[in-house]
Amino acid sequence: MISKWSASIVRAGRSVRGSSAPVTYSLIALCCAVFLSGPASGLSPAYGTGDDLLAAQRAYFRRWGVIPAELFEGSAGSALTPATALFVHGSWVHLLGNMLFLYVFGAMTEERMGRVQFILFYVGCGSLALLGYAAVNADSEQSLVGASGAISAVLGAFLYLFPRARVTSLLPFLFFLPVRFPAWIVLPFWAALQWLAAGRASDGPGVAYLAHLVGFGLGFCYASVRYGRPTSPTRVKAPAPAPEGENQP
Repeated sequence: MISKWSASIVRAGRSVRGSSAPVTYSLIALCCAVFLSGPASGLSPAYGTGDDLLAAQRAYFRRWGVIPAELFEGSAGSALTPATALFVHGSWVHLLGNMLFLYVFGAMTEERMGRVQFILFYVGCGSLALLGYAAVNADSEQSLVGASGAISAVLGAFLYLFPRARVTSLLPFLFFLPVRFPAWIVLPFWAALQWLAAGRASDGPGVAYLAHLVGFGLGFCYASVRYGRPTSPTRVKAPAPAPEGENQP
């Protein structure tokens, strides 16, 4: 499974135009380093095994993740969690899915925005996406972690900046056959899926689809206000039309 993800990442990276995207690569490296050193990876013996490991994971997510019921109480620690939660992931699949999409769509978006503007955009929109979810679910005690709100903002900006970019996707209902569509078809389709999923979502642990929608809308609106006409078409390869999602461990 991991080897397939790695091969997909290499193939996707070769398709990204431009010389470098240091902020995108640094964000990926930071998220991976945080995950590997934390209890969610299960690699560090310092957190123990079995019940001890599960307890360490719960405490870790509560410390660094967004807990809606505590966020608006006014404590300094809780106020910082919409930013810290962007760099924490709940599982290997959660991490790899998010980082793959950031790798593919983040590089071109960063090159268009510039390094400083891109990092401010990424952290700002990601934090606001988590705040939006927390405001709607203010009574929830579930901790919310993951970069999907920020990555959804990148997707929204990408849609506006590169609407005719050809996105090669592997769709499960087509037996993972590669198909190529313009971004203006793939990304709105993804947003529609998030909308439908948000309407069916329960209050229990899972994916915070509302954070995806808020992030996507913020990214698209920001790009439409900040920039002029979209740029010329290009081609981008991606494994599926959606990031993994915000996790509620």
